Amino acid sequence: MKFLCDVHIPIKLSKFIDENGFTSIHVNNILERWNTKDEDIMKYADENDLILISKDSDFKSSFFINKSPKKLIKINLGNISNNELLDIFKTILPQIISLSLQNSYFIFEVNKNFTTITTN
Repeated sequence: MKFLCDVHIPIKLSKFIDENGFTSIHVNNILERWNTKDEDIMKYADENDLILISKDSDFKSSFFINKSPKKLIKINLGNISNNELLDIFKTILPQIISLSLQNSYFIFEVNKNFTTITTN
């Protein structure tokens, strides 16, 4: 399983994913780095079968309208510390793994006290 972390996702999360046996790429290391357009990020994620992790609600809209990105983890947590985000990911990673193995298209939304899953 491979992930692509959007520009506002901490590099610390990308490293955490790598340390847990998966592959993670941060958008700051590809294409036009932090200047990469959303359309290019989605295309890159879809072409490389990456799960996009983002706080950007434009990606959620595009999922429903354009079916891209195919796999999205949408972070709806506001301003929290990197350590809090890592703790949350430790808890939800098994759910994400299961969801990814069973679905080609999904949004996994992470909220403060709950998660929401949408599949197509």
